[in-house]
This record gives sequence, structure tokens and C-alpha cells, in this order.
Amino acid sequence: MSNYNFKKGITFGSIGVFLIGLQPVISIARPSIIDPFMFATMTALVEALIFLPLYLIERRRLFQNKNNAFDLQIRDSLLNGWKKKKNLNLLITIGLIFSVVPILLYIGFDIAGAINSSLTLKSEIIFALVFGVIFLKEKRISKIQIIFCIVLFLGLLLAISEGSFNLIEFNMGVMILIICVVLFTFFHTFTKSGFDRNEIFPTQVVFIRNLMSGIILFILYIIIFPIENLLLILDFENYIFFILMGVDYGFSLFLWYKTLTYIEIGKASIINSLTPIVSAFFAWLILGDIFTVFHLFGTLIIIFSIFIIVREEKD
Repeated sequence: MSNYNFKKGITFGSIGVFLIGLQPVISIARPSIIDPFMFATMTALVEALIFLPLYLIERRRLFQNKNNAFDLQIRDSLLNGWKKKKNLNLLITIGLIFSVVPILLYIGFDIAGAINSSLTLKSEIIFALVFGVIFLKEKRISKIQIIFCIVLFLGLLLAISEGSFNLIEFNMGVMILIICVVLFTFFHTFTKSGFDRNEIFPTQVVFIRNLMSGIILFILYIIIFPIENLLLILDFENYIFFILMGVDYGFSLFLWYKTLTYIEIGKASIINSLTPIVSAFFAWLILGDIFTVFHLFGTLIIIFSIFIIVREEKD
């Protein structure tokens, strides 16, 4: 990986842990009058507004980067790489898919609860391994990794079922979140490949993705929902949550992408395995949720499983 820098990857990933852990808490704390569709629409538009100047600043910095021939080659690739058909198709597809994912994500948060939601999102590493082998031609998944993927799932099941392991009453919110995990891990896999080729960069992806998603969702909202619902936009109290989630989601996504530009997706995943701890603390502090002994053991099993999976990947 030409951009490999472990220290920078750890720094960006660690800050991202805090922001990602807050997402389900912010979503659940929003006023009940804000439906998931409106919440996804407004947060996407807020993210686009925040990252427009950041995107333009980074483009300007790339234009001014003329240190040596190698830098010029990378600069030209980053500035114009998005024009390649495969990258253009990727950006458009990401914009379309992530018009749906945030809605499902907020619905899942509401049903599953903050702590269970955060734990469920840790299943991402399982799909990252599978997609890495299939699409990025990474090395085969070892027997140890398969075993601990199963252990991770059992740890998740232990936590969300409160020790009953009852699949019949499996939390529907968790199922929705797993669908989200599959979708965003799949597209993060291809985004990671674009970063490694130095053909796209994080602020560009975050801005384009959210601009497209925000516009698509806003048009659909006008078509599907009563026009009176748009009055939600005029309520200042609602804007507090639109901005909070927009800033949190946008910068956590940016930090995740920055992490992927410096370290492998497996190492990034082990850093992110700590997010349930952040979610549990703020869910208890803000929402009054109870962090049960099953949540504790499930969290420890999940974190340990991710550590073993990533260590095996390194070996």
C-alpha cells in the first residue's frame, strides 16, 4: 500500500471510534416527530454543506502540490481519477445506495437500541474479510478466522438476546442493521481500492455521496410524504439534531475513509471494535439505557474475536 502510515491510521481511527459510537445515541435521542426518512435527508444535506468547502480546500491543496515528479503523478491521479468510468460509476452507485442505507440505519437504531446497534455494527469485519477475498483478491480466510467469526456472531447473539440465544425472537432492528452492514461494507471495499490507487480521496467521496443522497431523498420525500411534513425543517429544535448527526456522521465517515487511506481495512476494523464501549457509556448517560452483564460479555467476546481475526490476517 503506497499510502501506508500506521500512526496516522491509528489517530484517525481512534477519533472515529468516538464519533461512530455516538451515532445510535444521537439518532435515538432525536424528537419522535422526525421520521427516519426526514432525518436521513437532512443529515445528508448537512454533511454535503460541511464537506463542500473541505473538498474544495483539498482540491486546491492538490493543485499547489508540485514538490517532485512523484507528487505530480499522484496529484494528477487524485484530481482526475474520478473521471475514469469505474470511479464515476462507483461514486454514482455509492450516492444511490447510501440514499437507502441511512434510512435503514436510523430505523434499526430505533428498534434495536443504542448498545445493541453498536454491537451489531461490529459484524462488519466478517463481511470485510469475505468481500476482501472475493473482490480485492486478498489472501484466503484461515480456519482460525472462520472460527472467530463464528465466535464473534455468538458474542453478538449473547448480548442482544440477553443470554437466551432465541433466534425466533431475534431483534428485527438487528436484522435491518446487518443488511446495512453488508451494503456499506461491500461499497467500502471498492472505495478502499480507489483510495489505494490514488484515484479518489476522502473529502471528495463524502461530499459527492451526501450531495447525491440528499438531493435524491429530498425529491422522494416531497413525492411520498404530505407537504406539511416539510414544516419540520422550520423547527429550530429539529435543526439541532440534523446538525449534530450531520457533523457526527460526516466526520466519522471522513475519518473512516482517512483511516483506510493509511492502514488495511482489518486493522481499521479492530480500532472500531471499541465503539460499543462509547455507545454504552453515552446510552447510559443520555438515554438511561442499562448496560447488562450480557452486553459486557458480548462486547468482550466481539473485541477479542476481532483482535484474533486481524492478528491472523497480519500473520
